[in-house]
Amino acid sequence: MADPRIYLDHAATTPVLAEARAAMAAGLESWANPSSPHADGRAARAALEAARARIAEALGWDGEVILTSGASEAIALAMQASKTDGWIVSATEHDAVQRIADRAPDTRTVLRLAVDLDGRLVLASLQRALDAGAKRPLVIVQSVNSETGVMQDVEAVTAMAREARAPVLCDCSQSAGKIPLPEADMIVISAHKLGGPPGIGALLLRDPGVLYPSGGQEKGYRSGTENVPAALGFAAALSVSRNWIDRAADLRHQLESAIRGAGGEVVAEGAQRLPTIGSYRMPGVQANAQLIQFDLAGVAVSAGSACSSGTLKTSAVLTAMGWDEKAAGEVVRVSFGPSTTRAHVYRFIELWRAMAERVRS
Repeated sequence: MADPRIYLDHAATTPVLAEARAAMAAGLESWANPSSPHADGRAARAALEAARARIAEALGWDGEVILTSGASEAIALAMQASKTDGWIVSATEHDAVQRIADRAPDTRTVLRLAVDLDGRLVLASLQRALDAGAKRPLVIVQSVNSETGVMQDVEAVTAMAREARAPVLCDCSQSAGKIPLPEADMIVISAHKLGGPPGIGALLLRDPGVLYPSGGQEKGYRSGTENVPAALGFAAALSVSRNWIDRAADLRHQLESAIRGAGGEVVAEGAQRLPTIGSYRMPGVQANAQLIQFDLAGVAVSAGSACSSGTLKTSAVLTAMGWDEKAAGEVVRVSFGPSTTRAHVYRFIELWRAMAERVRS
């Protein structure tokens, strides 16, 4: 029998946890529309609201939880329905943010923020934007970059924004359920990044008044029948222990020591990074060639975020960090999850060393 494949692309999607699958199966018994007034609908509504409460409790959140179809919809809702007249966006934000900012209507100003060579937000750039930008802008920042794992100083960003009376939208898709949520005004989370089902996420609101209502469901902020089974799976995934995060830190340390020893480069090495994500350059080997060889050897990794991997475009994140096109095109991302083992990392290291040795030869 062939050896089982090794999955090291958890930042794209973490396999659905057994607890989440079981909760979803039970939720399929609550098949009625939760907006229906009859007994079956009321039962579905009760299950939905119980799941919403468990999501909030697991995250330590005392504000509103608006369930969405995922992080991208939550980002779009927060940006487009916010009662602000401009967006301040870091240069390394997710494509879901950048696409909306690129198509900003004339009624909204857009200011881009610089990052340093390690991908950390330049706070002086934020201060200039707050001083010179819109009257009430929305500041948008990722807590953890999905390509590099770089953790932003959201506490400092929030303090500066509040001084200027500007709300903060924080994309916590990669960090929710792994580290505590920041003190932002709006927070985006995604179930499938933490072992829940795909197709569901949430926008967390401290003050619902920051948004214009735009739908018939979810307290008037979203249209569409609520996905009760997915909500139950989302809540169940958040209830699972995250003790594996400490193990991930140790595994990544071993991986990065081996990559340096083999002549590779660790992206954003000088920044604080979430232990579950790392990006690495193999000089002389294009990322797509690496992905093919790893895949043929039974190992799944990616280049950039899942939304842009395989497009042959240079990573906008690495470009913002000052990488040239050639070097950026030689970077792959490795990301860990609850099922990642030491043997998985050792196998990746073995393949990396062999590939790097062929280049030197």
